[in-house]
Amino acid sequence: MSQLSRRAFIAGTAAAAAVTSGPASAATRPKRPNILLIVTDDHRKETEWAIPSIVSLIGGQGVDFSHGCVTTPLCSPSRSSIMTGRLARHHGVVDNSAPERLDQDTTVQSHLRAGGYRTGLYGKYLNAWDISQAPPHFDDFAIMRPAYRRAQWNVNGTVGRRPGYTTTLIRQHALAFMRANKDDPWFLYLSPYASHGPNTPEDKYADLEVPPWDGNPAVAETDKSDKPPYIQRASADLARGREVRQAQLRTLRSVDDMFKAIRAELVAQGKLDDTLIIFIGDNGFSWAEHGHVGKSVPYRPAFRVPFYLSWPAGGFGQGRADDRLAANIDIAPTILDAAGIAPRGRMDGFSLLTGRRRDLAFLEYHGRPDGTGPGLWAAVYTGTRIYTEYYDGAGEVIFREYYDLGKDPHQLENLLRPGDRPPADLAARLTAARRL
Repeated sequence: MSQLSRRAFIAGTAAAAAVTSGPASAATRPKRPNILLIVTDDHRKETEWAIPSIVSLIGGQGVDFSHGCVTTPLCSPSRSSIMTGRLARHHGVVDNSAPERLDQDTTVQSHLRAGGYRTGLYGKYLNAWDISQAPPHFDDFAIMRPAYRRAQWNVNGTVGRRPGYTTTLIRQHALAFMRANKDDPWFLYLSPYASHGPNTPEDKYADLEVPPWDGNPAVAETDKSDKPPYIQRASADLARGREVRQAQLRTLRSVDDMFKAIRAELVAQGKLDDTLIIFIGDNGFSWAEHGHVGKSVPYRPAFRVPFYLSWPAGGFGQGRADDRLAANIDIAPTILDAAGIAPRGRMDGFSLLTGRRRDLAFLEYHGRPDGTGPGLWAAVYTGTRIYTEYYDGAGEVIFREYYDLGKDPHQLENLLRPGDRPPADLAARLTAARRL
């Protein structure tokens, strides 16, 4: 398979790889906009109540990717995919333990800095990153060992513990960066710890009343005999799901406050229209669906995320829902397209500034196939169907799941029983994707 064909396959495009005009053609878009990327932690799609300004001021005035997803529902692999536009199998950060596998010269920040952008990073970088080491290709940074209060920080080379709520400190750094770089195009990457456990809210939100939640059919599922063994053993109930949900929503309110302050500064500087803003969660999170609390699983609460984009000067300021199957691997190509910078190497995603669509997303998780957790799995997801294979240490299939999401959106009935043949079209696409 040629390199072009590989890219088209990974992007999941139709056979003709159809591309239609976006809201503004590449020839008419303004060059070198400011770029604001906000990445939250363990943030599932159904959290709009907690981030009203983000929903209304990014999605409501820009684009809401209603089928936004991540290709690996785990922190470091997903964040590396956001930064590189590549799948975990291609950038090498397949778990949370080895950030040194990432080729830092393939990141979007490396491209932008080389292209004349001022670059800033505030918040979490990659799991297991040595806090004493500067994150490459950032002119200004304050990275933290993840925490909500009194975190350990490295601020431009000075390491130490700092008092204060970390989302608030990120906001302060971001505003200072924007004010110091009024005359240069900038890339600002903000990475608050919310809504990751232990979900410690800011004091003013500690007792915030959140809307009631009665779960969903997946939380109430009792017959899990068609699920893999680790899900059959999962025992979290609605009460546990409500507890996690409430804590996550409270932490996200501070992220919403952070965004409001940053947007107000953009308005004050007259830079809002010419700033590309992208907001995404690094992965979703299950609230006791199928008895599971957490991420890393091939169920929609774990891989569907909030995903918003706004850029009025580029034609993305009208406020609309976009039903394309958008993925985290599309962020780096989108940013570089907006900046007019050609990627130096392979990217598996494509720019969302065009009308290009994929008919399928490839998902993967590289856990230990020892039976204690999700293990090693890969899936193909079309938005209306999902087919998943679990593998042993030798790469042999040990379990399959297949769901018709149009009829069964909560993935209650696995349509494959032992001995059943998988759907031929999706099985073939998954096999081909795993060989790339």
